[in-house]
Amino acid sequence: MGEKAAFIGLGVMGYPMAGFLQKAGYEMTVYNRTTTKAEKWAAEYGGSFAETPAKAAEGADFVMVCVGNDDDLRSVVLGDAGILATMKAGSIFVDHTTASSEVARELGALAKEKGVGFVDAPVSGGQAGAENGVLTVMCGGAQEDFDRASKPIDSYARACMLLGDVGAGQLTKMVNQICIAGVVQGLSEGIHFAEKAGLDAEKVIEVISKGAAQSWQMENRYKTMIADDFDFGFAVDWMRKDLGICLKTGDQVGASLPNTALVDQYYSDGQTMGGSRWDTSSLIRRLR
Repeated sequence: MGEKAAFIGLGVMGYPMAGFLQKAGYEMTVYNRTTTKAEKWAAEYGGSFAETPAKAAEGADFVMVCVGNDDDLRSVVLGDAGILATMKAGSIFVDHTTASSEVARELGALAKEKGVGFVDAPVSGGQAGAENGVLTVMCGGAQEDFDRASKPIDSYARACMLLGDVGAGQLTKMVNQICIAGVVQGLSEGIHFAEKAGLDAEKVIEVISKGAAQSWQMENRYKTMIADDFDFGFAVDWMRKDLGICLKTGDQVGASLPNTALVDQYYSDGQTMGGSRWDTSSLIRRLR
């Protein structure tokens, strides 16, 4: 293939995503804030690693970023050590971070000034989706930039869609998180009710999951929720970060999100209980 790609941020999502790009034939350079993680990745997949985002991005046709939040994103994109310092004209910057639509538009404008294409492309599917290469990717940007970016993205995605201009990917991810928050709370209350009413919760879920109550959360989380096991998946801290973005943006666009605000407070209770790193399905624990 011959095309070069860089991946910035090797967390639980980025590490396997970068691996799929390497397997797809891209000449990979990675960067991670903790260099030992980058060294481990390079040893496992055969690519190389760089000491700064700028060095990783140098000469790349595609630069993918997947970090924690708006501030983390700016820290790897801007300044002399950031990717925009070295990205070449005609290359594509794909941001997989779940961040605000404002930062997407800010960075998209800066990329455009340098002749660099930009796609905001947050993902859904969790750690398992990243490891199995079946993520859902929600994109915002120009059609031509999306058309070019979708080829490398396809190496780790099951679904990838352009939803509108820069920022639309982030707004769509907010919709995703709003929907998940309500579903997990409903499932938590349902299981809790079944247990209190003396029913076999597993059997209850097995039968209702074949009907209108079915959801991804029900199919994938009911057994571990019943078992009170939350040591996996998407952490409460990250969900609160995401819901905070949803609520702030809701205020800006005039959207009423009463259920989301309530569930965000329930997650706050979970943090107080010591559950910052518990999986998001841990909402049931505050009911118990």
